[in-house]
Amino acid sequence: MVRSQSLFTADLMIPAIGNAFRKLDPRALVRNPVMFTTAVVATLLTLLLAVGDSGLGRGFEAQLVAWLWLTVLFGTFAEAIAEGRGRAQAESLRATKADLRAKRMLGVGETWELVPAGWLEAGEIVLVETGDLIPGDGEVIEGVASVNEAAITGESAPVIREAGGDRSAVTAGTRVISDRIKVRITAQPGQGFLDRMIALVEGAQRQKTPNEVALTILLVGLTIIFLIAVATIPGFAAYAGGSVPVAMLAALLITLIPTTIAALLSAIGIAGMDRLVRFNVLAKSGRAVEAAGDIDTLLLDKTGTITIGDRQATDFRAIGGTSAEALAEAALLASLADETPEGRSIVAFARERHHVATVELPADAEIIPFTAQTRISGVKLGGSTIIKGAVDSVLKALSQPPFVSSEVESRSRGETSLDVARNERPGESELRRVTDEIARAGGTPLAVVRDGRLLGAVHLKDVVKAGVRERFAELRRMGIRTVMITGDNPLTAASIAAEAGVDDFLAQATPEDKLALIRREQQGGKLVAMCGDGTNDAPALAQADVGVAMNTGTQAAREAGNMVDLDSDPTKLIEIVGLGKQLLMTRGSLTTFSVANDVAKYFAIIPAIFAALYPGLAVLNVMGLTTPQSAILSAIIFNALIIPCLVPLALKGVRYRPIGAGPLLARNLGIYGVGGLIAPFVGIKLIDLAVGGLGLA
Repeated sequence: MVRSQSLFTADLMIPAIGNAFRKLDPRALVRNPVMFTTAVVATLLTLLLAVGDSGLGRGFEAQLVAWLWLTVLFGTFAEAIAEGRGRAQAESLRATKADLRAKRMLGVGETWELVPAGWLEAGEIVLVETGDLIPGDGEVIEGVASVNEAAITGESAPVIREAGGDRSAVTAGTRVISDRIKVRITAQPGQGFLDRMIALVEGAQRQKTPNEVALTILLVGLTIIFLIAVATIPGFAAYAGGSVPVAMLAALLITLIPTTIAALLSAIGIAGMDRLVRFNVLAKSGRAVEAAGDIDTLLLDKTGTITIGDRQATDFRAIGGTSAEALAEAALLASLADETPEGRSIVAFARERHHVATVELPADAEIIPFTAQTRISGVKLGGSTIIKGAVDSVLKALSQPPFVSSEVESRSRGETSLDVARNERPGESELRRVTDEIARAGGTPLAVVRDGRLLGAVHLKDVVKAGVRERFAELRRMGIRTVMITGDNPLTAASIAAEAGVDDFLAQATPEDKLALIRREQQGGKLVAMCGDGTNDAPALAQADVGVAMNTGTQAAREAGNMVDLDSDPTKLIEIVGLGKQLLMTRGSLTTFSVANDVAKYFAIIPAIFAALYPGLAVLNVMGLTTPQSAILSAIIFNALIIPCLVPLALKGVRYRPIGAGPLLARNLGIYGVGGLIAPFVGIKLIDLAVGGLGLA
């Protein structure tokens, strides 16, 4: 997927200019009432110019008409160029979709037929083999395969998709690069993931958000108010014994109504969605993007978001006189056949910290595999048995053969201790003390046993991602409360939460707990965001104001969320909040600039129109504009030119920095409020000098 594109290239500009003219169609223009009003005024002046001179000179009136039409055209161009930035992405995706073919299963053995992907209905099953493109959105129901999702995510590293679990969802247009899978189609024709992406990146399905609707209503209200005000001017002029030409009234109306923000409003919204798509996040609506900018509470899973996802061995805690080296050697031998990240980290730690020399297991070694039932793993080596695992599971295993015989023998030899008196195994009390210390420190203990003797524990630690604490500090400065969600016990959760710097945590969390937490926050008037990838996350994703589903997750999760992260990176939720705030800031900043801009224009055009009728108004001509006609033309030219000048800012967005609401408001008012007042005074004066020098008015 294209992640960046220059704003003004020939490939982007030429189609946008054509689309800008097509958007002059009244049926399209009426969706923007302010620009529609400007077009109506321009049409009226065009007709009056064709009929005859209204007293200001045909050349002057022709210039007014031309600049009014340019104002409308610049407004449609801003929207067209915003939409155009997604067309290259859409064309690439559309080409991928057009080439898709499907091996549709016939329901008789392994027989299938080759059909266009567009024929597939939800519920049908397709076979996808090595080299095939997945023909439609669905879930793997049989097999496991490596899938290249570069066409969707832009990342070349393949991912594993398999039946069952939380990594069963597949997307149309991605390619299987090894093995074979059977996929049950879950999307109806024309309603799949690619179809939604194509529509969204082109802006075709972008609906106005509540904030946009509210702002549009405000702009319409201001337009109506100023239209009524301008309509009353001829009466006042007649009462004063004079008249105001229609062209001047038209110019006054266009400078009064908020054309600048009206022209850029749609482009700001489209560009906000586009920035999210370029960040490899698909938002199902603009409402979700806006909501991200207003988030009060952020729920984040611990594993993979706050921590790196794989626990790492950080210490060996020996007991009962066992040396740390002996414990390290036993832990390494028990882990050599363990291909989990935790197992590999134990091997690496034993070699690096304790210099254990063992490289591989002998050929006659018997592996004790890890199972969900036993929760232990290990090895039988030369008559010796070594195991490691969860503390309770290891202690339970010691009460069963072959370890029970060793314990009986040791006790028959007359071994007595406090442990035996308490009906405990030798070293069990000390092991419990050590493992409790590990748990309180936020780690996970694994007990290690050799031939029935407790040697000690391995300290596995969830490693907090570098820079996460600083990121949470930024969120706190934004006014966002962070809550870590984890299945760990409260002691471990509290330790990791303190290290990571989150504001709160929910330990031993179930799907019901997540849902209840979100509802409590929302009942308090707060907006909540969370991410998830499993079917059990679907209720919480649906309830959250911003639910970010991982693209690697289940279909249920992707349907429940209002955003899908194509990279399946849970930490991206933090960036999504920033993008949402940038969208809101951009709209607010340009609205502030537009209103301030209009206020300054009044000082240019009102004295020019009314000074002849009311000489006292000449004192308002603070810019010292040359003539009334020059003042009017300069204000109209500035009104038109400011729109394309602000298009890059509307598309790129105002830079967001995580500071408090008060400093942020002061900063924006200082830059865009004061700047909006100053820019017209400077711009109109310069244009007036050029107009006077060229003799245009």
